[in-house]
Amino acid sequence: MAPFSSMTDGQLRDPKQLVGLARAIDPEGSPERLASGLFVAESVNVIDRALDAGCVPFAVLTDRRWLAASEALLEKMRAANPAAPLSVVSSDEMRSITGYEMTRGPLAAFHRPPEPDVGRLLAGAHRVAVLEDVTNYTNIGAIFRSAAALGIDAVLLTPSCHDPLFRRASRVSMGTVFQVPWARIGCERDWAREGVPLLREAGFATAALALSDEAISIADPVLKACEHLALVLGTEGDGLAPATIAACDFTVRIPMHHGVDSLNVAAASAVAFWETRRKVKH
Repeated sequence: MAPFSSMTDGQLRDPKQLVGLARAIDPEGSPERLASGLFVAESVNVIDRALDAGCVPFAVLTDRRWLAASEALLEKMRAANPAAPLSVVSSDEMRSITGYEMTRGPLAAFHRPPEPDVGRLLAGAHRVAVLEDVTNYTNIGAIFRSAAALGIDAVLLTPSCHDPLFRRASRVSMGTVFQVPWARIGCERDWAREGVPLLREAGFATAALALSDEAISIADPVLKACEHLALVLGTEGDGLAPATIAACDFTVRIPMHHGVDSLNVAAASAVAFWETRRKVKH
């Protein structure tokens, strides 16, 4: 029950925090068996997409009222890892264990998959999104959902971005965090110093979404004409760092009316992804 109750998402990502859990479930086994970390997925859609992405189940917890509707999914999980325990509890027990007043389906703890190499992601991509220091889980999930729907090939996160596999982020994304490849880019202090050159080496033009008098419209044909384009989005409060804007090839803004100067970053990402979508010959 620990992944669903007493452990935070941060602890589930920390191998040191998982040594005790590894020893508790298998005293004779290696304490490093959970070194890759764990994450918790919620709801049938999210769990199903995690399974389709090859994620390996560790344990499953479900309210009894979800059991019938989840039967096919639970069989799929057993096939993926027959050793993963399944616990079926009442609604009151579910609330007591998780601390959540409501869950939107079963909860499944998974082993964290290895993070892809940035270079390999870029090698096969034409449109990527870079999220600079986005720390709102709902926004991260919504951005991934738009990325999946609107043709973004990969999402790159700076070191200070929150984890897309956090339960709320993956749920808001409808499981698309398991469909759109993602990886971390750059160093903690100034990701753009090494990240933007890395993007350029891979053939990407970089477009920073920022409020600036020199910014071009997101609808400018020069952007859609780019064979490889990276759209860089920042936090809602502070926006992108000045060093990031200076490092990018273009500064871009979304034209607006009625004195509105900006959108929520998730809404802005959807507009930007749509306006700069790549022309594909059919």
